[in-house]
Amino acid sequence: MKNLFILFCLAFIVFTACRQENNTNFALVSESYISDTLQYAQCHASTIIETKNGLLLSFFGGQYERHPQVSIYTAAFENGQWQKPQKVADGKIDTTYFPTWNPVLFRNTNEQIDLFYKIGPSPNDWWGMVEHSNDEGKTWSAPEKLPNGILGPIRNKPIQLNSGVILSPSSIEESHELWKAHIERSTDNGQTWTKITIPSPDSVKVIQPTLLVYPDESIQALLRSNQNVVMESWSHDEGKSWSEVQPTTIPHPNSGIDAITLQSGAKLLVNNPLPGGNSWEAGRNKLDLYYSADGKIWNTIMHLEDEPEGEFSYPCIIQTTDGLIHITYTYNRRQIKHVVLSAVN
Repeated sequence: MKNLFILFCLAFIVFTACRQENNTNFALVSESYISDTLQYAQCHASTIIETKNGLLLSFFGGQYERHPQVSIYTAAFENGQWQKPQKVADGKIDTTYFPTWNPVLFRNTNEQIDLFYKIGPSPNDWWGMVEHSNDEGKTWSAPEKLPNGILGPIRNKPIQLNSGVILSPSSIEESHELWKAHIERSTDNGQTWTKITIPSPDSVKVIQPTLLVYPDESIQALLRSNQNVVMESWSHDEGKSWSEVQPTTIPHPNSGIDAITLQSGAKLLVNNPLPGGNSWEAGRNKLDLYYSADGKIWNTIMHLEDEPEGEFSYPCIIQTTDGLIHITYTYNRRQIKHVVLSAVN
């Protein structure tokens, strides 16, 4: 009987390990690159969504980040290939050009696709803009400036709760030293917005939240920080209030992150897994995919990039209705890389 019990325990352990492996194991389906050096020398800060025709990508491109004629581009993935990027917005105000920044694509419940982006000389003094599309990103409305004090999603996609509430993850960079994160909340499908602070000490720089929802309706914000780890904050009232930021155990070099809740309820995070250094690009030469069942314990399950040097940064991650995982990110500022993964059963 004792031996039978031991065998049962061993079988249970093996079964659990196999089930865990199946839940966290992903295989590479394809990888491709989007670039058009005739239109721009550099590109950065991609965002991607699923459309009725395939996929739609957006990013900013130009001579270099902060150049006055850096513009917003979109590219469609249709019929099995990426189409030529199209310029859809710039920062021209009267006769003066300002750089554009960090586009974010979002589809709300009325099926309209919103393209949020920023215009301004720098993150210290940029302002929020939005365009709308009712034909899956083929054409766009005239640019609209967001209300004063509302910047729109600063780097990562909004989420829409079952109640219809939209939470847009945002942040401000008032100076080189003072970075603060906040949520812009809408109860009328994006017609009006309320700004809600994510509390943090002034000594802790946090920006660019990404949002995850759990079965008990709690919401986790994971944040870029200067603390050598990803920071987190939680809400238990549909984003009306947030806990003070706390460190996670995820190493991080003060670079862009993004995360999603899978159809299974599990979570994936894309992050540069190194501590920060003395320059802004430090630690961006490696890019990892993490898995979590509960948002508390995160495990690395794939190395997307692992090079002695280079920049692989500002990821965006989504899951399409067919279950595939799509990740886009800056590839050495020259291209946007698109990686497709599938869960291994």
